[in-house]
Amino acid sequence: MSTVRILTETELRACVRLDLAAVDIVSDAFAALATGRVVMPPILRLDVPEHNGEVDVKTAYVPGLDGFAMKISPGFFDNPKRGLPSTSGLMVVHSATTGMVQAVLLDNGYLTDVRTAAAGAVAARHLAPDGPVRAGVLGAGTQARLQLAALALVRTLGPVLVWSRSPAKADAFAHEMAGRLGVPVAVAATPEAVVRDSDVVVTTTPSREPLVRPDWLHPGLHITAMGSDAEHKNELAPGVLAAVDRFVCDRRAQSARLGELHHALAAGAFGEDFPVAELGEVIAGTAPGRRTADETTVCDLTGTGVQDTAIALHALACAGVAACGTTIET
Repeated sequence: MSTVRILTETELRACVRLDLAAVDIVSDAFAALATGRVVMPPILRLDVPEHNGEVDVKTAYVPGLDGFAMKISPGFFDNPKRGLPSTSGLMVVHSATTGMVQAVLLDNGYLTDVRTAAAGAVAARHLAPDGPVRAGVLGAGTQARLQLAALALVRTLGPVLVWSRSPAKADAFAHEMAGRLGVPVAVAATPEAVVRDSDVVVTTTPSREPLVRPDWLHPGLHITAMGSDAEHKNELAPGVLAAVDRFVCDRRAQSARLGELHHALAAGAFGEDFPVAELGEVIAGTAPGRRTADETTVCDLTGTGVQDTAIALHALACAGVAACGTTIET
Protein backbone atom coordinates (compact mmCIF):
# COMPACT_ATOMS: atom_id res chain seq x y z
CA MET A 1 0.00 0.00 0.00
CA SER A 2 1.32 3.45 -0.94
CA THR A 3 -0.06 6.98 -0.99
CA VAL A 4 -0.18 9.58 -3.75
CA ARG A 5 -0.85 13.29 -3.29
CA ILE A 6 -3.14 14.90 -5.88
CA LEU A 7 -2.86 18.65 -6.39
CA THR A 8 -5.18 20.63 -8.64
CA GLU A 9 -4.33 23.74 -10.64
CA THR A 10 -6.28 25.89 -8.16
CA GLU A 11 -4.30 24.49 -5.23
CA LEU A 12 -0.98 24.87 -7.04
CA ARG A 13 -1.73 28.47 -7.99
CA ALA A 14 -2.50 29.19 -4.33
CA CYS A 15 0.78 27.86 -2.99
CA VAL A 16 3.38 28.27 -5.80
CA ARG A 17 4.37 31.79 -6.82
CA LEU A 18 6.68 33.33 -9.38
CA ASP A 19 9.07 34.79 -6.82
CA LEU A 20 12.77 34.83 -6.02
CA ALA A 21 12.49 31.43 -4.35
CA ALA A 22 11.28 29.92 -7.64
CA VAL A 23 14.02 31.77 -9.54
CA ASP A 24 16.68 30.39 -7.20
CA ILE A 25 15.28 26.85 -7.49
CA VAL A 26 15.53 27.00 -11.28
CA SER A 27 18.99 28.59 -11.10
CA ASP A 28 20.22 25.72 -8.93
CA ALA A 29 18.77 23.24 -11.43
CA PHE A 30 20.69 24.82 -14.31
CA ALA A 31 23.89 24.78 -12.24
CA ALA A 32 23.37 21.07 -11.53
CA LEU A 33 22.86 20.44 -15.24
CA ALA A 34 26.22 22.08 -15.98
CA THR A 35 28.08 19.65 -13.70
CA GLY A 36 27.18 16.70 -15.93
CA ARG A 37 25.64 14.69 -13.07
CA VAL A 38 22.04 15.27 -14.18
CA VAL A 39 20.43 12.56 -16.31
CA MET A 40 18.20 14.32 -18.85
CA PRO A 41 17.03 12.49 -21.99
CA PRO A 42 16.07 14.35 -25.18
CA ILE A 43 12.56 15.75 -25.37
CA LEU A 44 9.91 13.40 -26.73
CA ARG A 45 7.54 15.36 -28.96
CA LEU A 46 4.33 14.24 -30.64
CA ASP A 47 3.00 16.51 -33.40
CA VAL A 48 -0.70 16.71 -34.23
CA PRO A 49 -0.58 18.88 -37.36
CA GLU A 50 -4.27 18.56 -38.26
CA HIS A 51 -5.12 20.51 -35.12
CA ASN A 52 -2.03 22.75 -34.85
CA GLY A 53 -0.98 20.79 -31.79
CA GLU A 54 2.09 19.29 -30.19
CA VAL A 55 2.78 17.34 -27.01
CA ASP A 56 6.16 17.42 -25.26
CA VAL A 57 7.33 14.95 -22.63
CA LYS A 58 10.24 16.10 -20.45
CA THR A 59 12.03 14.70 -17.44
CA ALA A 60 15.33 14.75 -15.57
CA TYR A 61 16.94 12.98 -12.62
CA VAL A 62 19.06 15.19 -10.37
CA PRO A 63 21.34 13.31 -7.95
CA GLY A 64 20.67 14.41 -4.40
CA LEU A 65 16.99 15.12 -4.95
CA ASP A 66 14.53 12.56 -3.58
CA GLY A 67 12.23 12.66 -6.59
CA PHE A 68 11.96 13.41 -10.28
CA ALA A 69 9.12 14.64 -12.49
CA MET A 70 7.70 13.35 -15.75
CA LYS A 71 5.88 16.17 -17.50
CA ILE A 72 3.31 15.86 -20.28
CA SER A 73 2.80 19.26 -21.90
CA PRO A 74 0.31 19.70 -24.78
CA GLY A 75 0.20 22.89 -26.80
CA PHE A 76 -2.77 23.21 -29.15
CA PHE A 77 -2.53 26.67 -30.61
CA ASP A 78 -5.98 26.89 -32.22
CA ASN A 79 -7.62 26.34 -28.83
CA PRO A 80 -8.31 30.03 -28.13
CA LYS A 81 -10.72 29.97 -31.08
CA ARG A 82 -12.55 27.20 -29.20
CA GLY A 83 -12.59 29.13 -25.94
CA LEU A 84 -9.86 26.90 -24.50
CA PRO A 85 -6.30 27.68 -23.32
CA SER A 86 -3.44 26.85 -25.69
CA THR A 87 -1.54 24.84 -23.10
CA SER A 88 -2.51 22.21 -20.56
CA GLY A 89 -0.91 19.10 -19.08
CA LEU A 90 0.33 17.64 -15.83
CA MET A 91 3.41 16.45 -13.95
CA VAL A 92 3.88 13.09 -12.25
CA VAL A 93 6.44 12.99 -9.44
CA HIS A 94 8.22 9.70 -8.78
CA SER A 95 10.47 8.63 -5.92
CA ALA A 96 14.10 8.71 -7.04
CA THR A 97 14.74 5.70 -4.78
CA THR A 98 11.88 3.36 -5.67
CA GLY A 99 10.28 4.86 -8.79
CA MET A 100 6.90 4.82 -7.06
CA VAL A 101 4.50 7.65 -7.88
CA GLN A 102 4.51 10.22 -5.08
CA ALA A 103 2.26 12.92 -6.53
CA VAL A 104 0.20 13.95 -9.53
CA LEU A 105 0.25 17.69 -10.20
CA LEU A 106 -2.77 18.65 -12.33
CA ASP A 107 -1.35 22.08 -13.10
CA ASN A 108 -2.62 22.56 -16.69
CA GLY A 109 0.71 24.12 -17.62
CA TYR A 110 0.88 26.54 -14.67
CA LEU A 111 4.12 25.10 -13.27
CA THR A 112 5.65 25.15 -16.75
CA ASP A 113 4.71 28.82 -17.03
CA VAL A 114 6.35 29.57 -13.67
CA ARG A 115 9.57 27.67 -14.35
CA THR A 116 9.85 29.18 -17.85
CA ALA A 117 9.49 32.70 -16.50
CA ALA A 118 11.93 31.91 -13.69
CA ALA A 119 14.47 30.80 -16.30
CA GLY A 120 14.06 34.17 -17.99
CA ALA A 121 14.88 35.86 -14.70
CA VAL A 122 17.96 33.66 -14.28
CA ALA A 123 19.15 34.63 -17.76
CA ALA A 124 18.58 38.31 -17.05
CA ARG A 125 20.37 38.06 -13.71
CA HIS A 126 23.58 37.03 -15.47
CA LEU A 127 23.30 38.63 -18.91
CA ALA A 128 21.11 41.75 -18.78
CA PRO A 129 22.69 45.16 -18.21
CA ASP A 130 22.37 46.68 -14.77
CA GLY A 131 19.11 48.52 -14.10
CA PRO A 132 17.11 50.55 -14.51
CA VAL A 133 16.49 48.86 -17.86
CA ARG A 134 14.17 49.69 -20.68
CA ALA A 135 12.34 46.42 -21.28
CA GLY A 136 10.74 45.20 -24.49
CA VAL A 137 8.40 42.24 -24.96
CA LEU A 138 7.41 40.59 -28.24
CA GLY A 139 4.10 38.85 -27.66
CA ALA A 140 1.27 39.70 -25.28
CA GLY A 141 0.14 36.38 -23.87
CA THR A 142 0.52 34.65 -20.51
CA GLN A 143 4.25 34.05 -20.85
CA ALA A 144 4.86 37.63 -21.95
CA ARG A 145 3.23 38.82 -18.71
CA LEU A 146 5.19 36.36 -16.60
CA GLN A 147 8.50 37.14 -18.29
CA LEU A 148 8.09 40.84 -17.61
CA ALA A 149 7.14 40.13 -13.98
CA ALA A 150 10.17 37.81 -13.68
CA LEU A 151 12.48 40.46 -15.11
CA ALA A 152 11.18 42.88 -12.48
CA LEU A 153 12.39 40.46 -9.77
CA VAL A 154 16.04 40.81 -10.82
CA ARG A 155 16.24 44.25 -12.45
CA THR A 156 14.69 47.65 -11.82
CA LEU A 157 12.39 48.41 -14.72
CA GLY A 158 12.22 51.65 -16.63
CA PRO A 159 9.72 52.20 -19.44
CA VAL A 160 8.38 49.06 -21.15
CA LEU A 161 7.43 48.48 -24.78
CA VAL A 162 5.24 45.64 -26.04
CA TRP A 163 4.41 44.46 -29.54
CA SER A 164 1.87 41.87 -30.61
CA ARG A 165 0.29 40.85 -33.88
CA SER A 166 -2.98 41.66 -32.11
CA PRO A 167 -3.17 45.37 -31.22
CA ALA A 168 -6.06 44.64 -28.85
CA LYS A 169 -3.96 42.11 -26.92
CA ALA A 170 -1.05 44.54 -26.81
CA ASP A 171 -3.31 47.28 -25.43
CA ALA A 172 -4.67 44.93 -22.76
CA PHE A 173 -1.14 43.85 -21.83
CA ALA A 174 0.03 47.47 -21.52
CA HIS A 175 -2.87 48.44 -19.29
CA GLU A 176 -2.60 45.38 -17.03
CA MET A 177 1.19 45.34 -16.62
CA ALA A 178 1.46 49.08 -16.02
CA GLY A 179 -0.95 48.62 -13.12
CA ARG A 180 0.78 45.51 -11.78
CA LEU A 181 4.35 46.78 -11.96
CA GLY A 182 3.91 50.51 -11.55
CA VAL A 183 5.93 51.43 -14.66
CA PRO A 184 4.86 53.00 -17.95
CA VAL A 185 4.05 50.38 -20.61
CA ALA A 186 3.48 51.50 -24.19
CA VAL A 187 2.47 49.63 -27.34
CA ALA A 188 5.02 49.65 -30.17
CA ALA A 189 4.01 49.55 -33.81
CA THR A 190 6.73 47.09 -34.87
CA PRO A 191 9.19 44.59 -33.42
CA GLU A 192 11.97 46.82 -34.72
CA ALA A 193 10.80 49.69 -32.51
CA VAL A 194 10.84 47.38 -29.48
CA VAL A 195 14.38 46.12 -30.15
CA ARG A 196 15.90 49.50 -30.99
CA ASP A 197 14.43 51.24 -27.92
CA SER A 198 15.03 48.52 -25.27
CA ASP A 199 17.96 47.35 -23.15
CA VAL A 200 16.39 43.93 -22.54
CA VAL A 201 14.05 42.21 -24.99
CA VAL A 202 12.11 39.01 -24.32
CA THR A 203 10.55 37.16 -27.25
CA THR A 204 7.57 35.03 -26.25
CA THR A 205 5.85 33.99 -29.48
CA PRO A 206 5.35 30.74 -31.44
CA SER A 207 6.49 32.56 -34.59
CA ARG A 208 7.62 30.51 -37.57
CA GLU A 209 9.34 33.49 -39.18
CA PRO A 210 12.09 35.63 -37.61
CA LEU A 211 10.89 38.70 -35.75
CA VAL A 212 14.29 40.19 -34.82
CA ARG A 213 16.90 41.31 -37.37
CA PRO A 214 20.64 41.79 -36.77
CA ASP A 215 20.71 45.38 -38.02
CA TRP A 216 18.42 46.38 -35.13
CA LEU A 217 20.95 45.37 -32.45
CA HIS A 218 22.74 48.02 -30.43
CA PRO A 219 25.45 48.11 -27.74
CA GLY A 220 24.33 46.81 -24.34
CA LEU A 221 21.29 44.92 -25.65
CA HIS A 222 20.30 41.58 -24.16
CA ILE A 223 17.69 39.30 -25.77
CA THR A 224 16.08 36.30 -24.11
CA ALA A 225 14.39 34.16 -26.77
CA MET A 226 12.01 31.60 -25.32
CA GLY A 227 9.48 30.95 -28.06
CA SER A 228 11.49 28.65 -30.32
CA ASP A 229 11.16 25.19 -28.76
CA ALA A 230 10.48 23.17 -31.92
CA GLU A 231 12.19 22.91 -35.30
CA HIS A 232 9.54 24.96 -37.09
CA LYS A 233 9.59 27.89 -34.65
CA ASN A 234 12.01 30.79 -35.15
CA GLU A 235 12.06 34.26 -33.56
CA LEU A 236 15.62 35.46 -34.28
CA ALA A 237 17.08 35.80 -37.76
CA PRO A 238 20.20 33.63 -38.09
CA GLY A 239 22.38 36.69 -38.42
CA VAL A 240 21.41 37.82 -34.92
CA LEU A 241 23.38 35.01 -33.30
CA ALA A 242 26.39 35.71 -35.52
CA ALA A 243 26.28 39.42 -34.67
CA VAL A 244 26.12 39.31 -30.86
CA ASP A 245 29.12 39.16 -28.54
CA ARG A 246 27.86 36.21 -26.51
CA PHE A 247 25.38 33.43 -27.16
CA VAL A 248 24.07 31.40 -24.22
CA CYS A 249 21.40 28.69 -24.16
CA ASP A 250 19.87 26.31 -21.64
CA ARG A 251 21.22 23.20 -23.41
CA ARG A 252 23.55 23.15 -26.44
CA ALA A 253 22.20 19.98 -28.02
CA GLN A 254 18.61 21.09 -27.56
CA SER A 255 19.12 24.57 -29.02
CA ALA A 256 20.96 23.01 -31.96
CA ARG A 257 18.03 20.64 -32.56
CA LEU A 258 15.00 22.76 -31.66
CA GLY A 259 16.00 26.34 -30.89
CA GLU A 260 17.53 29.44 -32.41
CA LEU A 261 20.93 27.77 -32.82
CA HIS A 262 19.25 25.18 -35.07
CA HIS A 263 18.14 27.84 -37.55
CA ALA A 264 21.46 29.70 -37.53
CA LEU A 265 23.42 26.51 -38.20
CA ALA A 266 21.00 25.45 -40.94
CA ALA A 267 21.38 28.86 -42.61
CA GLY A 268 25.20 28.65 -42.50
CA ALA A 269 25.45 31.79 -40.36
CA PHE A 270 28.55 30.20 -38.76
CA GLY A 271 30.21 26.83 -38.38
CA GLU A 272 29.86 24.01 -35.88
CA ASP A 273 32.70 25.56 -33.85
CA PHE A 274 30.58 28.63 -33.01
CA PRO A 275 31.14 29.39 -29.30
CA VAL A 276 28.12 28.41 -27.19
CA ALA A 277 27.85 28.58 -23.40
CA GLU A 278 25.12 26.93 -21.36
CA LEU A 279 23.28 29.00 -18.79
CA GLY A 280 24.28 26.54 -16.06
CA GLU A 281 27.94 27.08 -16.94
CA VAL A 282 27.47 30.84 -16.54
CA ILE A 283 25.78 30.32 -13.17
CA ALA A 284 28.55 27.96 -12.04
CA GLY A 285 31.24 30.43 -13.14
CA THR A 286 32.83 28.14 -15.73
CA ALA A 287 31.69 30.39 -18.59
CA PRO A 288 31.39 34.18 -18.62
CA GLY A 289 28.13 36.08 -18.49
CA ARG A 290 27.95 39.76 -19.32
CA ARG A 291 31.46 41.22 -19.06
CA THR A 292 31.00 44.84 -20.18
CA ALA A 293 28.15 47.30 -20.30
CA ASP A 294 28.18 47.53 -24.10
CA GLU A 295 28.21 43.81 -24.92
CA THR A 296 25.30 42.37 -26.89
CA THR A 297 24.03 39.03 -25.63
CA VAL A 298 21.39 36.41 -26.47
CA CYS A 299 20.04 33.60 -24.31
CA ASP A 300 17.96 30.92 -26.03
CA LEU A 301 15.61 29.04 -23.70
CA THR A 302 14.06 25.90 -25.18
CA GLY A 303 12.84 24.47 -21.84
CA THR A 304 14.52 21.58 -20.04
CA GLY A 305 13.40 18.61 -18.01
CA VAL A 306 15.64 19.63 -15.14
CA GLN A 307 13.50 22.76 -14.71
CA ASP A 308 10.40 20.57 -14.51
CA THR A 309 11.84 18.31 -11.83
CA ALA A 310 12.98 21.37 -9.87
CA ILE A 311 9.65 23.20 -9.99
CA ALA A 312 7.63 20.03 -9.31
CA LEU A 313 9.58 19.25 -6.13
CA HIS A 314 9.36 22.91 -5.12
CA ALA A 315 5.59 22.73 -5.62
CA LEU A 316 5.35 19.63 -3.44
CA ALA A 317 7.31 21.36 -0.70
CA CYS A 318 5.07 24.44 -0.92
CA ALA A 319 1.97 22.23 -0.82
CA GLY A 320 3.31 20.49 2.27
CA VAL A 321 3.75 23.80 4.07
CA ALA A 322 0.27 24.93 3.02
CA ALA A 323 -1.24 21.51 3.86
CA CYS A 324 -3.13 21.42 0.56
CA GLY A 325 -3.93 18.59 -1.80
CA THR A 326 -5.69 15.26 -1.48
CA THR A 327 -3.88 12.07 -0.48
CA ILE A 328 -5.16 8.77 -1.85
CA GLU A 329 -4.11 5.19 -1.22
CA THR A 330 -3.14 3.02 -4.18
